[in-house]
Amino acid sequence: MGTRTRLNGDGPATAARRETVPTVRRTLPLRVEAVRQLRRRRTLVAFAILLVLPWVLVAAFQIGGDPGREAPGLVTVATASAMNFALFALFVSAGFLLVVAVALFCGDTVAAEAGWSSLRYLLAAPVPRARLLRQKLVVALGYAALAVFSLPAMSLLAGTVAFGWGAVELPTGGTVPAGTALGRMAVIVGYALVSQLVVAALAFLLSVTTDSPLGAVGGAVGLVIVSNILDAVTALGGVRDFLPTHWSYSWMDALQPQIQWTGMAKGTAISVAYSVVLLALAFRRFRGKDVVS
Repeated sequence: MGTRTRLNGDGPATAARRETVPTVRRTLPLRVEAVRQLRRRRTLVAFAILLVLPWVLVAAFQIGGDPGREAPGLVTVATASAMNFALFALFVSAGFLLVVAVALFCGDTVAAEAGWSSLRYLLAAPVPRARLLRQKLVVALGYAALAVFSLPAMSLLAGTVAFGWGAVELPTGGTVPAGTALGRMAVIVGYALVSQLVVAALAFLLSVTTDSPLGAVGGAVGLVIVSNILDAVTALGGVRDFLPTHWSYSWMDALQPQIQWTGMAKGTAISVAYSVVLLALAFRRFRGKDVVS
């Protein structure tokens, strides 16, 4: 009987493993983590700012009148149509506001748990470390993507109400039909999301390294600031091509009569490469971290 038990694999240890494996796989479901993050005040405040900003810009244009045409730029054609307005809103937000939002969602997720002294209780549930980190990363990236998409989406709505629907007027002259422009808008928003991956990955790495959410978020935002400063130093020459923010505005190439893909391809390669390395470091760091809070 003992031999048959071993051959059939139905001994006490095996039965315990059969009970444990499904239980572990059900720990910290994505739905539960998403609801937990949604109820956080910082989530509600971040989305409130992103959704209100387009209406603030509409009010500013209504009060200030025609932006004028002194120098070519998105601001000069911002009121030409709803999509022009959405492009302008994305342009003025991508360099800082969206960076802060993405850093907030990805940098606060683990560090906040450590700050509340609840991280060790999650691991004692038991939630395997790799699974806990994966679940939190998926939810954080989901909210970050929603933040990046929500701004142009609300801008399209606000722009349609205020300026009407129509073709995109290019700053350098010429127009792009509304149907074509809508497809290009999807490309632009998708690239804007890819360019924020570096911020998300660094914020997540800092989140598993420190118990201070503010430090994780501030560190990621600080990287963007330093990278932008170095990018302005033309003496660095080709070195600037490897800065994480050098290609951030390459989506402007989609506003040409014919889309130029070179800049966006390089920017995507740089962003993905940095992100993979930073996320790998985050998982490695958390695997061996002594969690005491």
